[in-house]
Amino acid sequence: MDSVRSVLYLSVCLTLLTSLCRGQRSPDNQLPAAPDDPYQLGSAPRDLAEALQDLLQEADSRIGLSVEKKASVIPRCDVGERCAMKHGPRIGRLCDCLRGTACNTFFLRCY
Repeated sequence: MDSVRSVLYLSVCLTLLTSLCRGQRSPDNQLPAAPDDPYQLGSAPRDLAEALQDLLQEADSRIGLSVEKKASVIPRCDVGERCAMKHGPRIGRLCDCLRGTACNTFFLRCY
């Protein structure tokens, strides 16, 4: 019950303090008034919109290339070719062995 009362007192004090501080604000620090016609745009927002559109198109072209690269088929390896590479405790796959052969994890070659 005491915590509810203290929260109530704190909220009342903060409300009074903010209302008093608003009256002390100088006109230099206030935001300019909104224009009467909100649909009237200047040249600056159009320039920003064009720059954003160019940036999105450029990013879209980069994303398209990476998706195509990930979706591509892993190349095939012949018997005896290197099919994997060791990166510390992990083994990274370089290519896929032909049918009937497998990638030997000790030699990292198709056998």
